[in-house]
Amino acid sequence: MKNQTRHVHTGKQRFWWWLVIVALVCLPSGLLAQEAPPDVEWPTYGADLASTRYRPLDQINGDNFNDLELAWRLSTQNFGPLPETNLQSTPLMIDGVVYTTAGSRRSAVAIDAATGELLWFYNLHEGERGEVAPRRLSGRGLAYWNGESTDRIFYVTPGYQLVALDAQTGLPVPNFGIDGVVDLKRELDQDIDLVTGPIGLHAAPVVAGNTIIIGAAHEVGSAPPTKENVKGYIRGYDVTTGQRQWIFHTLPQAGEFGNETWLNDSWQYTGNVGVWGQMTVDEELGLAYLPTEMPTGDYYGGHRHGDNLFADSLVAVDLDTGERRWHFQFVHHDVWDYDLPAAPILADITVDGRAIKAIVQPTKQNWAFVFDRETGEPVWPIEERPVPPSTVPGELLAPTQPFPTKPPAFDRQGITLDDLIDWTPELRSEAEALASRYQLGPIYTPPVATDPDGILGLLMVPQQTGGVNWPGGALDPETGIFYVYSKTEVSPLHLLNNPERSNMNYIVSRRVPGVPASLLTSRIQGLPMIKPPWGQISAVDLNKGEIVWQIPHGGTPDVVREHPALQHLDIPRTGWPGRIGTLVTKTLVIAGDSAVLTTESGERGAMLRAYAKDTGTELGQVYMPAPQTGSPMTYMLDGRQYIVIAVGSRDFPSELLAFRLPGA
Repeated sequence: MKNQTRHVHTGKQRFWWWLVIVALVCLPSGLLAQEAPPDVEWPTYGADLASTRYRPLDQINGDNFNDLELAWRLSTQNFGPLPETNLQSTPLMIDGVVYTTAGSRRSAVAIDAATGELLWFYNLHEGERGEVAPRRLSGRGLAYWNGESTDRIFYVTPGYQLVALDAQTGLPVPNFGIDGVVDLKRELDQDIDLVTGPIGLHAAPVVAGNTIIIGAAHEVGSAPPTKENVKGYIRGYDVTTGQRQWIFHTLPQAGEFGNETWLNDSWQYTGNVGVWGQMTVDEELGLAYLPTEMPTGDYYGGHRHGDNLFADSLVAVDLDTGERRWHFQFVHHDVWDYDLPAAPILADITVDGRAIKAIVQPTKQNWAFVFDRETGEPVWPIEERPVPPSTVPGELLAPTQPFPTKPPAFDRQGITLDDLIDWTPELRSEAEALASRYQLGPIYTPPVATDPDGILGLLMVPQQTGGVNWPGGALDPETGIFYVYSKTEVSPLHLLNNPERSNMNYIVSRRVPGVPASLLTSRIQGLPMIKPPWGQISAVDLNKGEIVWQIPHGGTPDVVREHPALQHLDIPRTGWPGRIGTLVTKTLVIAGDSAVLTTESGERGAMLRAYAKDTGTELGQVYMPAPQTGSPMTYMLDGRQYIVIAVGSRDFPSELLAFRLPGA
C-alpha cells in the first residue's frame, strides 16, 4: 500500500498573530470597540462534543441571507479514480484551515478557510481491501486533536484503518500505530480476514481527552448472505500512540451482562450491533454515549431470539475504560431496521423547575427520547406498550416496545387508508388498490411473509431509513429547543425464503416471482402513495416536551409541479424526502433542499434555506447547483461569517460550497 501526500502549500504561518497583537495595543482605545469579532471555529463533526450543531453567530441573518455569495468551492472529482456524487462530510475549521474528507478514495484534505486554496491532501491506496469494503467513498468526516506540541487529524479509511496526520503538513505521524496507521481489523476480539472482512465505517472518529473512539459499520442487512457476521465492537485508542485502550462488546459474550438476552447461543454467530453513526461525549462526566445498530438480519430475527442487548441501545461508557455505566434499549428484538442512526445531543434543560443535564436521542421512529445523561433515568416516563406478534414462521417478537410519553412523535408513524394520496379520485383509487395487497397498521406492525397470491408484504412508515437518519438534529443550547429534519416515506417489505441467496430463513427481496413490478412499489404514477409533507423540520422544546412548530422543508419538486394529472390543482409546498442535517445559529435554522428542482429563476438546482428559529418562517434562500448531501456548518474568520455545505447529485460530482456576505 502506498501513502500519498501532496503539498500545495506549507500551511498557515502564525507570525501574523504577533502583528495583530501589536496593532491592537497601538490602536486608540476608542477604536477597540470596532475591532473584528473573534474567530469562531467548528472543531468537531457536530460543532462540539455535545453534537449541538450550533454556533452563536448572527452576521448572516434573516435580513441578508438572500445576499450570500459564493466565497469558494472545492470539487472532489480529482480525489479518487471515480467521481463522488454523495459527499456526506461536515468539514471542520480550526485556526483558519478547513479539514474534510473528499472523493471516492476518501482523501483527507486541508483548505484555506478564507480562499478555498488547497493546502494539502492525503490518501491511502488500499488495493483490494478498499475495493471490497462495505463502506466506501468519502465518508462523513474526520477528527482533530490539539496536543501540547502538535495538532493531529484522524480519520478512518474505507478499508477500516485509522490514520493520524500532522495537521500542519498532512504527513502521517510516525510514532502513531505503524507509520501513522492502525489496522482496525486487528485487536477486534474475533477472527476476521484483514482484506475481505466485511466491516468499516462512514462516520468520523470522536476524540475526547486522550481517547479516540471508533465505531463500526457493516453491509446493508436487508438480505445478508448468512446469519453469521462480524461483530461491531467499539474501541478506544490512545491519541498519541494508537494503542488500544479498551473495547466494549456491544454483543455481550459468555458471562457478560446482557448475554442472557441472546437465546439458543445466538450470540456466538450473530454479528453487527456496531455504531455506524456519530457518537457524543460529556468530558465533565467522563462518559461517551454509543448509539448502536441492530443485529444481523434487518427484518427477520428467527435466528436470534431474545431482546438482543445491546442492539438498538444508547450505551453510556466510561471514556477512559469503556466500562458500561448505563444503557437504554429503544427496540427489543428489532425486525424493522429501527436502529439508532445519529448522535445523541447533550442539553442542559429545566423541567418543572428542575435543572437537568440531559441527553436527547433522535430515532428513525420520529421520537426524541430524553434522559438524565449521568444516570440514564428518563426525564419523562417511557411506557412499555403491547405490540402485535409475528405471523412469520420461526419469528418470536418482544411482546412490548418502549413508547415515550413526551415529547410527542414529530412525524408520522404507521399507515392507514386515510394517509393515502387523494389529490384526484384516480390517484386515490390506484393507491387503495395497491394498499389492498399489503399489511397496513400502526408503528411496530410486524413484517409478514410474502404470498404472491395474497398479501405481498408490509407497508412500513417510517421506513427503514427513518424518519431521522444519520444527519440527526441540532440544538440551541440557550433555549433548549431541538431542531430536526424528518422524512415521510413508505417502504414495501417483501419477506421471502431464498436458500440460493442466504442461509437465513427469510430475507427481503425487491422482486417476487410471478408478481409484476407495479405491485412491488410505493409509487402511484411516479408520485409517493402517501400524502405530503414528505420532508419537514420540527422545533421541539425540551424544557416542556412540546412541539413548537413544524414546516415542510424543501421546495415542491418538478415531478409534482409538472405532473400531468395535477396541472389543474394548486399544490401546496410538499417538502421532499432525503437525508438532511440542520445548522442552528443565533437567529436561524439553516438547511438545504434534498432534490433537484427548477428554481423561480428557471435554473435547475436546489436552494439553501434559512428559517426563523422561533416561528419556522422562511427568511431567505440561496441557489446551489445541486442538493445538499452533507450537513452544513458555519464559522467566523477575520471578521466574516461563512457557511459551508456539501452538495452533489447523480449528474453533479460532489463539491464543497462556502458562502459569505459581499465585501472586500
